[in-house]
Amino acid sequence: MKLHKEGNTTITIASSISIVLSTLVMFTHLQLWLRLLLILPILFLFVFILRFFRIPDRQFKEIPNAVLSCADGTVVAIEEVEENEFFHEKRLLVSVFMSVNNVHINWFPISGTVVYQKYHPGKFLVAWHPKSSTDNERTTVVIRNNHGEVMFRQIAGALARRIVCNATKDQIATQCSEVGFIKFGSRVDHYLPLNAELKVSLNDKVTGGKTSLATFKA
Repeated sequence: MKLHKEGNTTITIASSISIVLSTLVMFTHLQLWLRLLLILPILFLFVFILRFFRIPDRQFKEIPNAVLSCADGTVVAIEEVEENEFFHEKRLLVSVFMSVNNVHINWFPISGTVVYQKYHPGKFLVAWHPKSSTDNERTTVVIRNNHGEVMFRQIAGALARRIVCNATKDQIATQCSEVGFIKFGSRVDHYLPLNAELKVSLNDKVTGGKTSLATFKA
């Protein structure tokens, strides 16, 4: 299993704590079977952390006319909203919730030029809270190509405390290439043109860099 570099510090700390706790347990005067039983949850938590930072073995294929999901997860919202940070007009919002069991790498949804990127400090409400899109810590990116403009917003959740966004203004983005990472539970909002043709429904499971959320109208 390949591990993402964003997990290096967390994994090092987790491994150190796991070794110390396991050693302390083994040096107690409890019966061996009980000591082993106490070590099991420590090992389980460490394996869980390793799994969280996994890099999936995934083959990508660009689909020029499609908007691919930035993240693995579940579609929790599809609605028309007023987007007031960049577009200042109505947009079609497709929101993907990432549980702690999902891969937390994010990918560019389309190819094009990054015309806007901004980090917003904020709160850490649960990711499915209606105000998390505007009140939580988040990073907003807008990409433009010949088909139109797409915004995606990485949003921190109650457990997430670090958003990594590698997009920079004027960068040439490539669909399916890695754009960032969000630690421990979060969501990604996609803002699409109103005339985009939806390819997903509420509660659908989507795969980052592979599932088409919508296609542009010709």
